[in-house]
Amino acid sequence: MATNPRIKLGLTRDQLAIFLKDHEQIKQFENLFAVADAIAPDVVNEVKIDAGTAQATAIQALGQIAALAQEAAVSAAVIDGKATLALDQNAALAQETAVSIASIENKANQALALLGQLTAAVEGLQMSPVRVPPRRTRFGSFLDTTDQTALAANTPQAITFNTTDLSSGVFLRSPSTSEIEVDTEGVYNLQFSVQLDKTSGGTANFWIWPRVNGVDVPNSASQVQIQGNNAEIFSAANFFFDLKAGDYIEMMFAVSDVSVRLEHFAASAFVPAIPSIIVTVSNNIRSYPS
Repeated sequence: MATNPRIKLGLTRDQLAIFLKDHEQIKQFENLFAVADAIAPDVVNEVKIDAGTAQATAIQALGQIAALAQEAAVSAAVIDGKATLALDQNAALAQETAVSIASIENKANQALALLGQLTAAVEGLQMSPVRVPPRRTRFGSFLDTTDQTALAANTPQAITFNTTDLSSGVFLRSPSTSEIEVDTEGVYNLQFSVQLDKTSGGTANFWIWPRVNGVDVPNSASQVQIQGNNAEIFSAANFFFDLKAGDYIEMMFAVSDVSVRLEHFAASAFVPAIPSIIVTVSNNIRSYPS
């Protein structure tokens, strides 16, 4: 193993003695440099090895950096892919929204069309007559089994009734025996028949007409002329009245001579009794309101 050149060429023992105290220290110093000279190659080799290790480490670090860069590139690609996916999703959402809006508009148009059809149907119903269930028929039949004589000539007098034959919503207003009342609005048909008689000779007139709610009905009177003693005459007529619930009808009569009267005849062996007056009132002529 070679001696350190700096020991051999640069320092003598005299020179060493300048800063070393004795011979023993000089020897130790020489031995120290001899050891250093001996291990120098190893150190150099170790340095080289360390340098190689460092270089390898650097190369490894560069590889790691490249891998990291590649990974970063991959991550960037992933991010870019995710960004592209997000854009595609936004586009799909926009397309779906457009489809939804078109669907809503289509449904709105369908609703408007249905509304138009319903409006037309309602207008058609308004133009068509509304059919309602038939109203209950109201009716009444009344008669009198007594003779009725005028109290004075040429004086209006109400004809009375003492018997109700049938009644449903048409009745004699109590306590009156001449007022026939209805409980339902409608058009009523009134029919009457009277049996007249004269109890003395000569000629006399008999008049008959209806009143509604105490007022004479215009253009409604009939006149019968009767002549001679026991000259019986039968007279009949009918009327239509548009009545409200609570309205009432009376049959009025007057005579030019009190010898004329409404006559009642009892039943015989083969003929039923003859009432002095029979009146029927019913609203069955119209089942539906106008």
